[in-house]
Amino acid sequence: MRAANSSTASWLVAAAFAAVLTISGGCLAAQSAPDSENGRYSMTPIPEGVLRLDSRTGTVSTCTRSGAGWACYAVPDERTALDAEIGRLQAEVETLKGRLAQAPKAAEGERRIEIPLPSDQDVDRVMSFLERAWRRLIDMANRVQKDVSGKI
Repeated sequence: MRAANSSTASWLVAAAFAAVLTISGGCLAAQSAPDSENGRYSMTPIPEGVLRLDSRTGTVSTCTRSGAGWACYAVPDERTALDAEIGRLQAEVETLKGRLAQAPKAAEGERRIEIPLPSDQDVDRVMSFLERAWRRLIDMANRVQKDVSGKI
């Protein structure tokens, strides 16, 4: 009876060992599955190779085949550059606001635009010019009238 118990026990041990191997093998297979199988990467063919999107990080990479194998390089992210430029401009605006706040403010009464009036000499020069122009216009009209009346 002891032989029967020892064969049964060894059979149970073997079955338990097989079950443990099956379970641990399934876990190892699940852990060692490539990232592309569990949906992390999305691949799209392009003329140069493949465009790869990492669904966890949002990084886009171009993958190309070279003599040494495949190489993937991250595509520059425009959003990062835009955010950096927005930050730089906001800092510049704050600096300019600070300078403007420190500048001495002129009183409202001091803000006047003064236009100098022409002198008497300037007015006399303009009047002389207008008189000469008027006389020339009248002389020209008289000559045209004489030419027209002489031809009729």
